[in-house]
Amino acid sequence: MNSRPEGAGPPESGAPASGSPKTRTPGLESPESGPPAPGAPRSGPSGPGTPGPSESGAPGSRPLGSRLAEWVSGGLVRVFLIVVGLFWLVPTIGLLLASLRTPQDMAADGWWTVFTEPSQLTFGAYETLLENDDITGSLLNTVYITVPATVLVVVIGSLAGYAFAWMEFPGRDWWFLGVVGLLVVPVQVALIPIAELFGGIGIFGSLVGVVLFHVGFGLPFAVFLLRNFFAEIPKELLEAARLDGAGELRLFTRVVMPLGGPAIASLGIFQFLWVWNDMLVALIFTDAGSQPITVALQTQVRQFGNNIDVLAPGAFISMVIPLAVFFAFQRQFVSGVMAGAVPDPGRCPTGAGSRPGPVTTR
Repeated sequence: MNSRPEGAGPPESGAPASGSPKTRTPGLESPESGPPAPGAPRSGPSGPGTPGPSESGAPGSRPLGSRLAEWVSGGLVRVFLIVVGLFWLVPTIGLLLASLRTPQDMAADGWWTVFTEPSQLTFGAYETLLENDDITGSLLNTVYITVPATVLVVVIGSLAGYAFAWMEFPGRDWWFLGVVGLLVVPVQVALIPIAELFGGIGIFGSLVGVVLFHVGFGLPFAVFLLRNFFAEIPKELLEAARLDGAGELRLFTRVVMPLGGPAIASLGIFQFLWVWNDMLVALIFTDAGSQPITVALQTQVRQFGNNIDVLAPGAFISMVIPLAVFFAFQRQFVSGVMAGAVPDPGRCPTGAGSRPGPVTTR
């Protein structure tokens, strides 16, 4: 039985028969045909294969940030930065050369004359410094104050920062706001009340009182810094460690502390420099037997002149030790300061490669 309606003629030769697939002419695809295959040349207003405005490589199409970065990395800017760095090193170099001259030479002319008369250089001032019991004792007192104050701030600040970042307890956010509020309290406001408190409990004028004062005023910044750093650790990494049976202490020591190394190193450098170079707190809370190097050098200033043969080498030693600590941990310091400035796919939970691997806590 023929289903073709009566009167209907045979199909035209150019039209496709019903139920047969449509034939596509190369280069004349309809919008429904979908995007071109990968690697196919793009067709635009100027014809196939013509790059768009962002692919033309024109200077105006490049981002402003990349152009500024290329300009900053130029040779002229590097030369300028080197000159500025050398300019800032002039006081340190001058102090070093002054400490290697005799008091008579320093009274006669400036330290720069050693470049024309190298015979002025001598280590006699350092020999005099080592024979001064006040300076050597104060240098040891500075170490006894700085090292415990730095270690306590780093340890307590790390524990508190982890607690505020990953542990749940009543009033956590309010307690953290209180810690942040302590950052605006100036040291000068607390000098007299804390001096009276330390005098009442018998630690005023001792090394313990100075250490406790520095720890108390260093903890708010430490907690604030480390809490913000620890909060950026992927949550999946900590959950994987908990699934392996890690408790909070093991989780803190085996997972959080290694990841927070740059921030902890930065905090340690900051605290070390603050305590080592402090003079105000040491001048108030220490006595003659517990004074640090900053106070001891101040006592060497005479009424009508300076004890330059002791001040110059003592000041250089007091300066070079913090510089050595900074340069020893320079890489960790830069990593801690720049943490979070550049996205790291390995640490971002939504980035590529953010899936945590197996965590070994045993």
